[in-house]
Amino acid sequence: MNIGKNISFLRKQKKLTQEQLADRMNVTRQTISRWESNEVVPELDRLVEMCEIFTCKLDSLVREDLSDQSEIYSEIRLKRIAPFKMASYVIISPEPENDAVKHMEKWAESCGLKKVCPDVKLIGWDFPYVSQEQQNRFGLHGYVAACVIPDDFTTECPGAAFSENKEADYAVITIKEPFIQPFERIPNAYKLIMEYLQANNFKEKRQENIIGCFEYEYKKDDITYMDVFIHVDAVTKADAFSILG
Repeated sequence: MNIGKNISFLRKQKKLTQEQLADRMNVTRQTISRWESNEVVPELDRLVEMCEIFTCKLDSLVREDLSDQSEIYSEIRLKRIAPFKMASYVIISPEPENDAVKHMEKWAESCGLKKVCPDVKLIGWDFPYVSQEQQNRFGLHGYVAACVIPDDFTTECPGAAFSENKEADYAVITIKEPFIQPFERIPNAYKLIMEYLQANNFKEKRQENIIGCFEYEYKKDDITYMDVFIHVDAVTKADAFSILG
């Protein structure tokens, strides 16, 4: 049973001592200790209360081993992204991510963007407008790759569509080595963010000129990381952005 282990992990992640958590829950420190050692299983109402404190789902608290995720996923943070311009390309193919990324890398070279920005930022996201027949019969999927471009950059080079992403608030999580288990780690990152948004009463809704979600892959000290961004449309808690720094 992972309940006790999860309580201890989430408490430490929130930087709470046993005494501080006990005060918030109106129980004794010894009660917290007994929960964390699995000597006693908390009652359902206490589990629900902890889910609110830790901003997690009840099913995750009870069934999953959340401590295993600490080496793979960062804490979720909220970030306000300034408006930016981009050049993008969408493709529907059996391997759309590779195809779209390769196209934009070649485009950045041919149009001179690489000379202006040697470390051009490349982001991407799934293109959802693919029919069931295309997916099931032909194995096709859609993906969009985009280069973030300077405000004053212009080019007549064909092969990309230009647009601007408005200033927006995003929930962000970082994945370490996402491609070791790409079909597990990346979808789970989206799941973790959505659970966080739901637990905190956020409302996520697609808006015009704002990317609903996107991914940014980069390397640091020879380790591959991926930041996953999900747009937050509205916030029902007045102090929700107090963690921004």
